[in-house]
Amino acid sequence: MNRKEFVTALGLTSLSIPVMSNLYKLEYITNSFGASKRMPVLFLGHGSPMNAIEENEFVKEFRAQSKKIERPNAIVVVSAHWETKGTMVTAMEFLRTIHDFGGFPDELFAVKYPAPGNPTLAKELVELTQAKNAIGLDYDWGLDHGAWTVVKHLYPDADIPVIQLSLDYTKPPSYHYELANQLKVLRERGVLIIGSGNVVHNLGRISWNKMDEYYGYDWALEVNDKVQQWILDRNHKQLVDFRNHGRAFELAIPTPEHYLPLIYALGMSDKNDSIEFFNDKPIAGSLTMTSVKLG
Repeated sequence: MNRKEFVTALGLTSLSIPVMSNLYKLEYITNSFGASKRMPVLFLGHGSPMNAIEENEFVKEFRAQSKKIERPNAIVVVSAHWETKGTMVTAMEFLRTIHDFGGFPDELFAVKYPAPGNPTLAKELVELTQAKNAIGLDYDWGLDHGAWTVVKHLYPDADIPVIQLSLDYTKPPSYHYELANQLKVLRERGVLIIGSGNVVHNLGRISWNKMDEYYGYDWALEVNDKVQQWILDRNHKQLVDFRNHGRAFELAIPTPEHYLPLIYALGMSDKNDSIEFFNDKPIAGSLTMTSVKLG
């Protein structure tokens, strides 16, 4: 397939030079994947690590969502639990299962998710970005609990290659949105993008006596509702500018790492994507499990 045929096959007529450049690269660097339908993007509220081994409505819905999606060629996860100086991507053949938590049962620490990595895809992410050295290759990390505790429910056989993309904690939200926008062309070659975090996440305000209840503080529910409405309105500017919306947002998102995976999911979506919310429940006052499928 030549360049013209490739662009026509994607239903594209006019493209900016940077996007066209990315599509040209995508034509060659992912040709080993073969033909595939355009993949959706998921943002998953991952909640407690115990969701990895518990049978509850949240993990049941994760499994249900996977049945609605064509089997991906590979998976890229942006997890709240890998923050770095500079954006990194795992580039090893095999990724260790990281148990980056404490105080949980031995049963949870015994869980392994031995999915293969994909060094070729990792290098492709580097190539797809316009700024030189925007993404670096990492050979030490693995799959943290923000990644494996959700992916194991989607694809329990661990037979699909998975790589992780880190969060550069030195960058503003707009950087993450723009970086995601450059990478969304991977969707055309069967790569499933998953952002894993929580829309509302304030561990310091948890109501411990309501851990087993679907309960949210007024400010948590306000933020969760506003975020959903802005997603439905495709008002990504308001979502990226979450730091400018007052006290409720300060309480709901005291630190950005659990919210930024949503920004990646939004940056990899477009105006034609369908929007489906699921697991839309508050937990213990200051957490929400709200998840969304785009496309």
